[in-house]
Amino acid sequence: MKHILWCCAAIMSFSASAQTCYSLSVTTPTERFTIHEDGTVTDTHTGLMWQRCSYGQTFDAQLQSCTGDAQQLTWQQALQNAHANEFAGFDDWQVPNAKELASIVERTCVEPSINLSVFLSADNDNYWSNTSAITPADHAWVYEFYSGKNSLHDKTADVYLRLVRYQQ
Repeated sequence: MKHILWCCAAIMSFSASAQTCYSLSVTTPTERFTIHEDGTVTDTHTGLMWQRCSYGQTFDAQLQSCTGDAQQLTWQQALQNAHANEFAGFDDWQVPNAKELASIVERTCVEPSINLSVFLSADNDNYWSNTSAITPADHAWVYEFYSGKNSLHDKTADVYLRLVRYQQ
């Protein structure tokens, strides 16, 4: 009977368009993050500061929301745009490495696999890391925030981005 109920719940979760979370130990609890009024958030566990919105969106401080569309970039464009970014008065933003990006994946949720109380927007798609593949060298690691899985993508692919910096 438990197996039948679990199967029914799994089937129903695939048909829903809202985020689905399971009754497991949360991997990115909201209490772990310090939310700042400037559209950034600090992870007290890792010491990393993240932009709350996906790259290309604008943070609306009054509404505490992200507006506009997230931008997809090639890997090289992502690295260049991160280097030139001066969001919230900081000029040391970067593309996260694969381990840093993995640190914000909420493993108990899908569609998206991220804490939506902390990160105000996330496309159910791939996000770049700065971690290049060894072979093939023209690929880099991404995390898919639909399911929280990682994979290699060609560096010329258009992929979403969320920037990070080291909190000082």
